[in-house]
Amino acid sequence: MNASKDHNPIEHFQKWFHEVDTQFPEEETNAMFLSTIGKDGFPKSRIVLLKRFTWEGFIFFTNYNSEKGKAIAQNDRVSISFHWASAKREVFISGKAEKIPNNLSEGYFESRPEGSKLSTWVSNQSETIASRKVLDDRLKHFESKFKNKTIPKPEYWGGYIIKPYTLEFIENPKSARFCMVTKYTLQQDYSWSKHINYHFQ
Repeated sequence: MNASKDHNPIEHFQKWFHEVDTQFPEEETNAMFLSTIGKDGFPKSRIVLLKRFTWEGFIFFTNYNSEKGKAIAQNDRVSISFHWASAKREVFISGKAEKIPNNLSEGYFESRPEGSKLSTWVSNQSETIASRKVLDDRLKHFESKFKNKTIPKPEYWGGYIIKPYTLEFIENPKSARFCMVTKYTLQQDYSWSKHINYHFQ
């Protein structure tokens, strides 16, 4: 095991993300598994899309009233993971989810296509819908309501940033009998410790 100081786990992620996005045939490089602890006490994972990452963390957008939104409101400790099969790489991240400022959510919402904006008004995530007709009727209602108008962001929709405590990078070289695991852990002084291990496959 090798341990050292390294202040750039996000730089490590940025490098990998760019390489996978440009050099490997992944359909959606930004697809990630988000795991939360539900109100029933059990973990639950689902795929969401990473929209942005900064030195502070990883940002995605959703309906705050969705199952995952309610789970985060109750327990803000979450994990996300990326599985890039073609690149033989995986990333596991644990951290704390926080709502981003409303003006940042509004800025991203304004950049979305009109159809995506309407969908945030039409579909209430995790809500049981009686029939497809209910959704069709809602769509017609909001298309009429916002015709020739700016579609505003609903109050119940916005972004979260996941501020990481640990980041684990796993690489499985095709020709090797082992995988390399690089783990970063946030310290009390906000520096990062870095540990490298090799695991035989």
